[in-house]
Amino acid sequence: MIPVALTIAGSDSSAGAGIQADLKTFGALGVYGLTAVTCVVAETPGLVSKIEPVSPELVREQIEVLLRSFPVAAVKTGLLFSREIVVEVAQLLREHRSKIKTPIPLVIDPVMVATSGDPLLRDDAIKSYERDLFPLAALLTPNLGEAGRLLGESINDLPGMRWGGETLTEKYGVPVLLKGGHLAGDHAIDLLFLGSRVIEFSAPFSRGIATHGTGCTYSAAIVAGLANGLPLEEAVRSGKKFVTATIAQHHAWDAIQALNHSPQGS
Repeated sequence: MIPVALTIAGSDSSAGAGIQADLKTFGALGVYGLTAVTCVVAETPGLVSKIEPVSPELVREQIEVLLRSFPVAAVKTGLLFSREIVVEVAQLLREHRSKIKTPIPLVIDPVMVATSGDPLLRDDAIKSYERDLFPLAALLTPNLGEAGRLLGESINDLPGMRWGGETLTEKYGVPVLLKGGHLAGDHAIDLLFLGSRVIEFSAPFSRGIATHGTGCTYSAAIVAGLANGLPLEEAVRSGKKFVTATIAQHHAWDAIQALNHSPQGS
């Protein structure tokens, strides 16, 4: 049987991030992907033009019907946008856990800001994340900017990552994968805080590539690993290899390509 994973996230019109990136990743890793759309984002890799949220009630209905109808083996959340959606998702997942023997692993990518720098998460949603959703996580996957926002202090080097990851793990009581791809250096280093262990994952840093949606792809690859039955550490290791290869084999569009491939051809 093909494993099934669910992504609860926003729709990216440029298809580089959000549910589109998640579905591509699931498919590449042999997992059947389901989606619950939280918002629709009009964006390109360098610009977020507009965000329209889906009603919390419709977000709930999407998740409910999928959990009833499919053997979901792992779940991830991406962009949830608002406090109301965060609360609704957390409540539903908590209710579902009370009905099953073995909880479905949940990976939370706390998407807050786009690669372009545009804000994606309303300020009042962070407390709801911390109070309602984070305690349900099998893994949190913040990048350095998101970790800094949760900690109230920026992280600028590897010792800061160790302090930050330990602090977040202690604060929320769940495993944390702190992604260090924004640090200066020749390698992209991530730290997995798993109980008392700190596991380092490193890969050569790809220069000169404007990335978009790498966090979505990374967390989706981890979810695919969990859906395939991998232990958490191995799922992260597999996800790191996948996202590194994806960045190295990136597809780039420039203005001429976009013009030549436009429906009008002019």
